[in-house]
Amino acid sequence: MVAITTFLSLLAAASTAAAQSQNATLRYMPFGDSITEIICWRSKLWNKLQTTEWSSVDFVGSGKTENNCRDTKYDRDNEGHSGFLAINIANQKQLVGWLQRNPADVITMHLGTNDIVQQNKNVNDIIAAFTTLVQQMRDHNPRMKIVVAQIIPLGLGNFNTKVQQLNAAIPTWAAQQNKTESPIWVVDQYTGFSGSGDNRDGVHPNDAGDTKMMNKWYPAIIKAFEAAKADKTAEL
Repeated sequence: MVAITTFLSLLAAASTAAAQSQNATLRYMPFGDSITEIICWRSKLWNKLQTTEWSSVDFVGSGKTENNCRDTKYDRDNEGHSGFLAINIANQKQLVGWLQRNPADVITMHLGTNDIVQQNKNVNDIIAAFTTLVQQMRDHNPRMKIVVAQIIPLGLGNFNTKVQQLNAAIPTWAAQQNKTESPIWVVDQYTGFSGSGDNRDGVHPNDAGDTKMMNKWYPAIIKAFEAAKADKTAEL
């Protein structure tokens, strides 16, 4: 009888742990500038996730504005900030406060456009800001799963040469910053994206551009979710 009782207790504990693992909500922060804030790839991503095991993932962030996506259902929370520079966000430690208010397990980052367009910042300075931002993410959560974009092209001005220079620097930088417990995935949002045809105003994606961005993000985000879920399961 004692053996049966012990077995049943162990079985109940295992069932409880499995249920907790299934119910542990992952928190995902879309982070960046206006190409994260005033677009619709987030809506498309949320809807695609609804048909998967990741339908309960909680999008987090201080931004909650609907951006004419004609979608009343999606989780609008994000940390996209129109006009913001990566260098300023890093130096002013703005991400530190955003993560304190909205903790995250997974984060995507599409930044650098405004650094180039507004102030023609040096690529090395932008990359240094990325390093600072990654450290701030890990100070908040040592096991943060990070997805970084090689940013989309522009359809105005002569900025794409520097965009390409930044994008070329990102993979080597990411490999240097990568950690087993806090991996970085690089997503090429530049290749196959037309700065004129896939942007509605030369900067921000139109519907076709939003779809392309979502499809590029998706595989890496799923890998990040899987890694974050494994962490939560291991904690039980």
